[in-house]
Amino acid sequence: MKKSFLTFTLLLASYLLMANDGYKLWLQYYPLENPKSEYREILGNARVPGESPTLSIIKTELEIARSGFFGPATLQKDSNSPKLIIALKDTDPAINKNTTPEEMAVLGEEGYLIKKFSEAGQNKILITANSEIGLLYGTFKLLQTIQTGEQIPNTGLSNSPKIKHRVLNHWDNLDRSVERGYSGSSIWNWHRLPRHIDQQYLDYARANASLGINGVSVTNVNANALVLTPEYLAKAKALADAFRPYGIKLYLTARFSSPMEIGGLPTADPINAEVQAWWKEKTKEIYQYIPDFGGFLVKADSEGQPGPHNYGRTQAEGANVLADAVRPYGGIVMWRAFVYNEKTPDDRHKQGYNEFKKIDGEFRENVIVQVKNGAIDFQPREPFHPLFGAMPKTPLMMEFQITQEYLGHDTHLAFLAPMFEETLKSDTYANGKGSLVSKVIDGSLHKYPLTAMAGVANIGTDRNWTGHHFHQANWFAFGKLAWDPETRSADIAEEWLKLTFTTDKKFTEPIQKMMLASHEMVVNYMTPLGLHHIMARGHHYGPGPWVTGGGRDDWTATYYHKATEKGVGFDRTASGSDALGQYAPEIQKEWGNLKTAPEKFLLWFHHLPWDHRLANGNTLWDGIALHYQKGVEEAKANVAIWESMEAHVDAERFKHVLSFMKIQAEEAVWWRDACLLYFQQFSKMPLPDGVDKPEHDLDYYLNFNPKFVPGNG
Repeated sequence: MKKSFLTFTLLLASYLLMANDGYKLWLQYYPLENPKSEYREILGNARVPGESPTLSIIKTELEIARSGFFGPATLQKDSNSPKLIIALKDTDPAINKNTTPEEMAVLGEEGYLIKKFSEAGQNKILITANSEIGLLYGTFKLLQTIQTGEQIPNTGLSNSPKIKHRVLNHWDNLDRSVERGYSGSSIWNWHRLPRHIDQQYLDYARANASLGINGVSVTNVNANALVLTPEYLAKAKALADAFRPYGIKLYLTARFSSPMEIGGLPTADPINAEVQAWWKEKTKEIYQYIPDFGGFLVKADSEGQPGPHNYGRTQAEGANVLADAVRPYGGIVMWRAFVYNEKTPDDRHKQGYNEFKKIDGEFRENVIVQVKNGAIDFQPREPFHPLFGAMPKTPLMMEFQITQEYLGHDTHLAFLAPMFEETLKSDTYANGKGSLVSKVIDGSLHKYPLTAMAGVANIGTDRNWTGHHFHQANWFAFGKLAWDPETRSADIAEEWLKLTFTTDKKFTEPIQKMMLASHEMVVNYMTPLGLHHIMARGHHYGPGPWVTGGGRDDWTATYYHKATEKGVGFDRTASGSDALGQYAPEIQKEWGNLKTAPEKFLLWFHHLPWDHRLANGNTLWDGIALHYQKGVEEAKANVAIWESMEAHVDAERFKHVLSFMKIQAEEAVWWRDACLLYFQQFSKMPLPDGVDKPEHDLDYYLNFNPKFVPGNG
């Protein structure tokens, strides 16, 4: 009996040691393949002079990593001859001796330098920076280099961010629901704050710091004015205090009508002197709670949110009131360009440009306009927003959606780095060829003094943070691209896989390939050839090309695809809405010509007959159908690819991912069949060879109505 119990105990202990629920993200610090690595002694003999919360985090991180890489065995330390020195200039003689003023000057405020040097015949490593946060970033970089099996070049590693403000936007509500959130509830437990700091807040900050993310807006852009009241400012202060040692500033979403809702004023008109005074006094109060408060994020005049339109004012007049309030404290205002008229008077693609282009240069210097990657609303694929390159006098920041509102929510694998990269590498031609969106964002094209990138977070209370284990890679990818918009998707995928799972090429190479193809796969089975906004109404889960009617035309699918027996697509050329006219002449010429227009944007800019011939000779109808079929086949193939990886992945994560991949393959069929049956009503054409016949009729899909879909606000 005792022997059986002991056996059971040992088996249970073994299982617990092997179980991996994904909570550690890309900070796994799993054992290195070479347990005798030189880094054992290096990490075990570190000198981090000084005492501060950030330096304590660095010391703890080194211990966690060393224990993970090499096991918890004690190591004989040599305090007189450390192998790793992490210090600011003038705090350690080794730093002063082995660095030059020129090397330090290029690092800026947040950069770091990792360098090998030799002392008394021993090989050593130093990490230095101009700030403690730079030291923290450098420490994470060293540990990531060790985990991935890379080598520190003999010339050293010197790196600094190309974008100043790298911010996660949480669309989290005070009741802990998350708008467009698919991984559980909000991690912010406002009821317990400020009296309790959950460990997850610190783990969250640590994960962000490991990527160089330095800002977080914790509340929904569909803002609740309560967050600016003293009760909630005390709670926000507790979060800011927890984040500060990790280099993360707190931002708050400001509801434009707050002077009325919590201030008791009869108006929120931005040119009203009492309103201006109220914002200044409220901001002063915020900085008393949070001395390094980052500033405000504002959604105005969009989807029911109040704004300067209510008073006949411009977006600049609205933004400048808040900018004047935070400017004395060094704060900024991130003012979203997602503004469109409440009555659908024009193609929504045009409205952001029409609203903001004419007021270029009228914003305060501490305002940055936050522009979505595309002009509609985070569709599976969009051409870049025409505002990029069009506002040389006003800093613009990128807003990417990490959470997959239109990309299958939590269960569909869609690695988003290629989508982000596609946008960032798009040429605006603003200053001639080579005027990439990335150069707009990093400030180099228009010499913006203020630079930023935002990502709408996909984080929740699920144990693995993001629902799908592979959606962690999208959080990771955002951090990497916010630090350097030129980073390659392939490099991001490879690094994430090595940090999160294994460095074994038998795993990393096929799964990297699968990840890199996954976004195109989802576009294929959802919105091929430029189709867009054909999801179900409201919750955006599943297909809904039949959605029509209701309060707004541009919240329907039929408004965008305009399918009839004659054809399909949205004409945005000069003969249609002329949204194409908002782009540079070079783009207008290329995208407006059917011979040169990229097929991925074809139906975004053109309304075409069903028998229009594509470049490969297929009719438009056959091309649409074959794209849908290709997406389905790719989703099914991914299941088999993942099944072949079982030997390389721990059981818990393997089963979890496999289950989600099977759901994705099943729902890809749902998308294909529903959309093709719907559009076939108009094309009157048979499905081409190679496209599977739908299992159900159209009525089946029209009557399918999933209940209580998460993330619907």
